[in-house]
Amino acid sequence: MKLQADRMQGPTITGYGEGWVAVNGEASHHSMLLSSAGHRLEWSVKGFEALQASDFETLMSWDIELLLFGSGTRVQFPHPQWLAALYAKRIGVETMDTQAACRTFNFLAGEGRKVAAALLV
Repeated sequence: MKLQADRMQGPTITGYGEGWVAVNGEASHHSMLLSSAGHRLEWSVKGFEALQASDFETLMSWDIELLLFGSGTRVQFPHPQWLAALYAKRIGVETMDTQAACRTFNFLAGEGRKVAAALLV
């Protein structure tokens, strides 16, 4: 019997470390928004302290069922009011550190889930 690894249709996070995330082998040193459907955008947020409700607006137009919020090197929860519009669209939000969000994104995307990641680098 021949076994082959599953191949994801969208982007795959192929590496991460302090201050960077690699998607499909291409390292990036800025925060980003990423979806299993193929969206990949530089996210202009410079850090958790600079985060605002408007920073999540782009995600409203994406067809997702879950947002993974990678809050940097430690877990920091965004204000619930900033996420209210996502909740109103029945989009779940899970907060974790960025490295955990990277691993979870690959796992869920590999299962075919409609998932996005908002990653603070």
